[in-house]
Amino acid sequence: MTLSTTLAKAPSGRSGGSGSAAARDARRRAALHWVAVHSLAIAATLFFLLPFVFAFLTSVMTDNQALTTEYWPTSWEWGNYAKVWDTPGFLTWWRNTLLYAGLGTVLTVVSSLPVAYALAKFRFRGRNLALMAVIAMMMLPQQVTIIPMYLFWSKQMHLSGTLWPLIIPMAFGDAFSIFLLRQFLMTIPKEYIEAARIDGCGDLRTLLKVVLPMARPAIAAVALFQFFYAWNDYFGPQIYASNNPGAWTLSYGLESFKGAHHTNWNLTMAATLLVMAPVIILFFFAQKAFIEGVTLTGVKG
Repeated sequence: MTLSTTLAKAPSGRSGGSGSAAARDARRRAALHWVAVHSLAIAATLFFLLPFVFAFLTSVMTDNQALTTEYWPTSWEWGNYAKVWDTPGFLTWWRNTLLYAGLGTVLTVVSSLPVAYALAKFRFRGRNLALMAVIAMMMLPQQVTIIPMYLFWSKQMHLSGTLWPLIIPMAFGDAFSIFLLRQFLMTIPKEYIEAARIDGCGDLRTLLKVVLPMARPAIAAVALFQFFYAWNDYFGPQIYASNNPGAWTLSYGLESFKGAHHTNWNLTMAATLLVMAPVIILFFFAQKAFIEGVTLTGVKG
């Protein structure tokens, strides 16, 4: 009885072990297949992610360790962020950057949308010439016009040392924003606009009540593009506000901070992450609208 029981159980044990080994082999092959298929994506992710990891780890090191070849903090110095935040002028740079990026974004969207709507839906003489002028403005580098613009704002308007020479022009539209919005508005069926006009809506009311709700993805993309540009702008504040520390933005102030703490890489990395954090967080929450807007603007020429 005992021998038969043993013989009966023996094949079952070998079968179970073989099945378990086969399952492990299948999982291993599946894992290797997944890595092989996504190898380029993994490499790209590491390529973009590792610099942020390095900056973060350096930002929480001590002053002495930040100058060594060690990559892992021996002690986590979270107070480095407080030191950067308490740096004289840092909050002023934040306020100026928010004013420049926030107000500039609103002015750009408000001024560019009507122009894009006219180029997309109105039929008038010279429309193609106006569109060509917008495209030409996109191709014109900022450095080409900086000298006459600086002379105008500093000598005629006496606004040198402020950010207003950068903010005020945004109230007159932006070539790239106009072109991007125009491309999206071309995809809106004209039947919606004609129906609104039949119901008695004028051009402005049609724009606000019909076109604006349908153009939200494109508006979000334009707003994010403009906000990121203003937040990261270094050239403009350097030209107009370099002689007035009270008008510096984060991008220009960070360069000054780096010069004053060139041996304190931990503080420099902490300041860099504090400057980068808002745009990263904003893009993380708005990436769906941003990607949708960028994708839809290329549907129709």
